[in-house]
Amino acid sequence: MNAMSLRTGRPLPLAPAGVLRKAAVALLAIALALMLLALFTDVDLALADRSFDAATRRFPWRNHWFSEDFMHRWIKLPLAVLGSLLVLAAVSESLLARPRLDRADRWRLRASAAIALLVPLAIALAKRQSASHCPWSLDRYGGHEPYLRLFDALPAGLHAGGCFPAGHAGSALWLAGLCVWWLPHRPRAAAAVFAAGLTAGFALGWVQQMRGAHFLSHTLWSMWITAALVWSLLAGLVLLQRARSPVLSTLAPKTTRA
Repeated sequence: MNAMSLRTGRPLPLAPAGVLRKAAVALLAIALALMLLALFTDVDLALADRSFDAATRRFPWRNHWFSEDFMHRWIKLPLAVLGSLLVLAAVSESLLARPRLDRADRWRLRASAAIALLVPLAIALAKRQSASHCPWSLDRYGGHEPYLRLFDALPAGLHAGGCFPAGHAGSALWLAGLCVWWLPHRPRAAAAVFAAGLTAGFALGWVQQMRGAHFLSHTLWSMWITAALVWSLLAGLVLLQRARSPVLSTLAPKTTRA
């Protein structure tokens, strides 16, 4: 049947199991590398030092129109609107069957909308548990708070900073979830869309880093959270498909070629 769904003639938006296993190993390796980077190197401080003007005791890009107005406000607004429209479309399709989609595209819409909702939410929840302060709040950069490494306990008498991971980057990172629209037919195109979404989030995080709002590791961990959520979604869809229809599982594509 050429990898076709028995009900609609269209394949479900799945990734091959072998790709998911390799991606899981890569995610674990990257998480370990990020922890070692934060615990045993001073990359965060070195990059923040380069963006900080010791003579004026401030980050020159903090209030620049490009970084504060354009990249932090005007770029974020259309991304938030786009993500909200995607979620509303998924809700409308579920409740009113509009727009009318076949089974495969229905899953794609719901999956991409779920990522658009979950990425900012997961990052926001992680920030609520974070003791780390933003660079511009640290005594090293003219503030009054101590620098804390990953997993450092909050000193007694001090309040949590809630600056880790990078929230602004999450306003673009959810775009990586749009990769499901190219699965399973065009895995290379899906990988390119996924990478483009992560790159967009990294760009926003880099500007925030120049402003003194975040460290590099904050943005990298937000990217990791996004990748982990996309992986979890695809893995969950594979398991759901197998549970509902073992026959369809045998019809899923086995190759990763475009």
